[in-house]
Amino acid sequence: MLPKIINFAQIIISVTIIALIILQNKGTAMGTVFGGEGNVFHSRRGAEKWLFVGTAIAIGLFIVLGVANLILQNRSG
Repeated sequence: MLPKIINFAQIIISVTIIALIILQNKGTAMGTVFGGEGNVFHSRRGAEKWLFVGTAIAIGLFIVLGVANLILQNRSG
């Protein structure tokens, strides 16, 4: 039962990560999405900062769930 919950949570988090990354790139030119040059560096403020932090947290949670899933699979099999 627990591995099914973890798998479902990973799917939800992966979709969330994709959405957060797309929202971060929405304000930039399409060329930067596919590896174009973005030589302008600036500090993140406001919503952009929250999107960045939220993406980092979601990725960390996805990694933790992946490791937990791996541990559970090794214990049961």
